[in-house]
Amino acid sequence: MFELFNKGGFLMWVLLGCSVLALAIFLMKLFWYRQIRGSGQILFRDVIDLVQKKKIDEALVVCQRTPSPLSRVVLAALRQSGRPREHIKTIASEVASREGVALESYLGLLSTIATISPLLGLLGTVLGMIQAFNVIATAGVSTPATLGGGISQALITTAAGMAVAIPVILAHRFLTGQMNRLVVEMQEFILRIVDLLGGGSDDVQQ
Repeated sequence: MFELFNKGGFLMWVLLGCSVLALAIFLMKLFWYRQIRGSGQILFRDVIDLVQKKKIDEALVVCQRTPSPLSRVVLAALRQSGRPREHIKTIASEVASREGVALESYLGLLSTIATISPLLGLLGTVLGMIQAFNVIATAGVSTPATLGGGISQALITTAAGMAVAIPVILAHRFLTGQMNRLVVEMQEFILRIVDLLGGGSDDVQQ
């Protein structure tokens, strides 16, 4: 395996770096999403219970002690307690939009790695074929022995590029699905909080 890696040329090191970076992003985001979901379930239970008992100050403390995107959105909503529902919903939506950007962080980089990996493999193919044709131009005659190095590099880098891209694409789609599921759960929780907090009417009394 190490011998094949060396035959692939310097682009193999680039592809190795891409694969290590993609793995690190996948593990980091997976752990973070699961952590947010776990803490969110506890937050949901505690905050709903406190809000139903009209203990808004205690609910604020719970949110402040739970560092997560969801807690920051709920905190913004709690601070508008007693205001009209639509006002609370607007404030919560604005904060949720900002926190949603954080949830998507590094997914773009993962997508970029999936996109460029096959291109790096293709670049290795081109460089390998150039090397093979340079041998022909220099020696004036080609044999399997003289052409083998360039063709080998071309095939190895192409395979390596696809080997990196395929699992990264799957990882990106998996994380995107996890993020979307988390966003839906957050929206349901926030709407429940907004309904409980909306103590006023949006209609102007005549």
